Amino acid sequence: MTTTFTGAPAAAPAQTGVAAARATDLSKVYGEGETKVVALDQVSVEFQRAQFTAIMGPSGSGKSTLMHCMAGLDSVSSGSARIGDTELTTLKDKKLTQLRRDRVGFIFQAFNLLPTLNAIENITLPMDIAGTKPDQEWLDRVVRTVGLGDRLKHRPNQLSGGQQQRVAVARAMASKPEIIFGDEPTGNLDSRSGSEVLGFLRNSVRELGQTVVMVTHDPVAAAYADRVVFLADGRIVDDVAGPTADSVLDRMKSLDAKGAPRQQLPGSAG
Repeated sequence: MTTTFTGAPAAAPAQTGVAAARATDLSKVYGEGETKVVALDQVSVEFQRAQFTAIMGPSGSGKSTLMHCMAGLDSVSSGSARIGDTELTTLKDKKLTQLRRDRVGFIFQAFNLLPTLNAIENITLPMDIAGTKPDQEWLDRVVRTVGLGDRLKHRPNQLSGGQQQRVAVARAMASKPEIIFGDEPTGNLDSRSGSEVLGFLRNSVRELGQTVVMVTHDPVAAAYADRVVFLADGRIVDDVAGPTADSVLDRMKSLDAKGAPRQQLPGSAG
């Protein structure tokens, strides 16, 4: 991905009250005995409201595992994971499903759009399933933010990859979630489309007050964020505000130079 963008605007002012999400001494362990893998090792981190945070690290560092645990997509071995003031580790499956539906937005590398629905139907699908009506004023603002006003009646096969991901971004924002998690959201896009999607995420934070946490391996993508959290071997090793692509790349090189990645987790790159 190439772009002339060199850094994010100044980070949003610190928000008062409870963080959008928080991990405290969070650990995640896979397997036992000789097959045991410590994916996260007592990680403590906060993600503030109205801030764009990127999570980076070498392959196998635990970055995707951290996001999945914080989003309620994976269980926690020990420690605490919270969305707002709600402790995820104590929720039963039904309550956890409800929290993910009502309070969390997701953007993945695969667009995950239903081919039989047009763009606006895909955007409102989670709310339709939940039996709730969208806030029309908010929905209109989201559609404007991601630049989809003239494509709402198009089905996914009539949209480019970048446009499909913009639909996915709008879907994640449409229900006014407390936090949006993105797992390599530009991984399947060319550089121009990727830059557009990152710009829309940036604008959603700056103009709509959204909170975004994004896992990425791309220093240029990370430079759109207010802050970059670096992981290595399941632990946070750095936390940088106001990143640039060059500063992120230099930090990643220094992490990679410390040795080969640890044992890879099954089906995971981070």
